[in-house]
Amino acid sequence: MATNPLSQYKQVDLETRVNNASPHKLIQMLYEGAIERLSIAKGALAREDMATKGIMLGKAISILSGLRDSLDKGVESDLPDNLDRLYEYMQFRLLEANRDNDQAGIEEVLGLIKTVKSGWDEIAPKV
Repeated sequence: MATNPLSQYKQVDLETRVNNASPHKLIQMLYEGAIERLSIAKGALAREDMATKGIMLGKAISILSGLRDSLDKGVESDLPDNLDRLYEYMQFRLLEANRDNDQAGIEEVLGLIKTVKSGWDEIAPKV
């Protein structure tokens, strides 16, 4: 089976970026990945491509799991617990959106992730 050279390049490029990224950049990459997958899911739902919608929402839910796992619960602040609850809520909303083919649910989570990402991007120079 022949492999697509462009796909191979993209995979190697992603692995290189991940291996060379700071912890802060890795979280940014997770947010970007979630945003991309949710955008694809929205388009798939609009086209009534339910298979792609389900796959992309599943991947976004997995990214949210990764974000939850990356939280430092040892920090003496309410922030890790608040983010954990927010990520959990987003996962729940995406499960509902997948089940109900709910464009508004996808858009809600997309907006929440973009908001959290913008805050994360703002602290980059301080890290």
